[in-house]
Amino acid sequence: MISTAKKQETAVLVAVTTQRQTAEQTQEYLEELAFLASTLGVQTIKTFTQKLEYPDNRTFVGKGRLEDIKIFVTDNPVDMIIFDDELIPSQVRNLEAEFKDIKVLDRSLLILDIFAMRAQTAQAKTQVELAQYQYMYPRLTRMWTHLSRQKGGVGMRGPGEKELETDRRIVKDRIAFLKEKLEKIDKQSITRRKERSRLVRVALVGYTNVGKSTLMRRLAKADVFAENKLFATVDSTVRKVVLDNIPFLLTDTVGFIRKLPTTLIESFKSTLDEVREADVLLHVVDISHPSFEEQIEIVNQTLTEIKAADKPTVLVFNKIDAYHPKEEAFDEVVENEGVEVVIQQTKALSLEKLKKSYLTGKADHVVFVSAQNKENLDELRTKVFELVKSKHFMIYPNWLNMPFTDFDFAE
Repeated sequence: MISTAKKQETAVLVAVTTQRQTAEQTQEYLEELAFLASTLGVQTIKTFTQKLEYPDNRTFVGKGRLEDIKIFVTDNPVDMIIFDDELIPSQVRNLEAEFKDIKVLDRSLLILDIFAMRAQTAQAKTQVELAQYQYMYPRLTRMWTHLSRQKGGVGMRGPGEKELETDRRIVKDRIAFLKEKLEKIDKQSITRRKERSRLVRVALVGYTNVGKSTLMRRLAKADVFAENKLFATVDSTVRKVVLDNIPFLLTDTVGFIRKLPTTLIESFKSTLDEVREADVLLHVVDISHPSFEEQIEIVNQTLTEIKAADKPTVLVFNKIDAYHPKEEAFDEVVENEGVEVVIQQTKALSLEKLKKSYLTGKADHVVFVSAQNKENLDELRTKVFELVKSKHFMIYPNWLNMPFTDFDFAE
């Protein structure tokens, strides 16, 4: 019997440790890159790193490390080489010349591929296609070479082989067409948001894979897709929630990630409008992640970029059931024969100590929950209700005198 199972693609990951990035950060970024690859069904079989002041302009890594990679891919079945930063067009061309028939991808293309796979609605599909064309425009030679080889697979989930003979003018026309199409869809989205403007709007934001969709299911008691993969949610999902007779709309938005492609941020402007126009934000954090504080900063930076950082925000630390005490370094000064000596020590940062540090000034509203195990969700509902209620009575000062059952809520 002939097997029809699809062969799993394999990858080698490459990253550079620079002055802006420590070796520990580089390792963590590579682990995240491997998770991105696994989301597309790609198995990572080897990682390469190199310490440089800045990536090599020609091949991203130096000659010695490039030779190491070439030897490995020659001796092992490798389908693609994925770089943990966005490659400039000249680097792509040079690397493809070095690696011949092996696909060369960067983090941006990998993320675009996941978005293309996840997009369900016409709006999301148009946004992703626009981002793909904007990404490939300066790399036309490379992309068309890939398509002409008909390799398929990860990194090739582009607009399709119908564009094999295209040129820059046709791609520019396609970009213009998609922008126009997106503008029409955006107008429809604006109309829908205006219809919902009489209800308080709460948006879930956060790093990708922190449990926003699971939390959405718990709060809205609705069937919302959730999966332990990056960017499980690309399309915004809106559900009506009622707490103690006060209605509001809860929106699950696309997750953020470090080094998110600029073209995606631009293309997903209308989706991010859901965040910009929200009255309250629930910033969900995976407290079990070793670098959750850096993820908080990345999300806050993105919120600042889209002008949504000044909204009432509840910092929701999720996955407390998976939290393990984190080792924290500190210096202890001891006296030895009349001389003070500094000894570096470590101590475990318990969940209780972590809670205390955040509850005493690091954020205005903080809740620690486990959406998966339904822990402390009542506390979260109370916190959300307080903020929603305050905004709601600004819109409807006579709400208590209105017949609740007769009120027509917009979905």
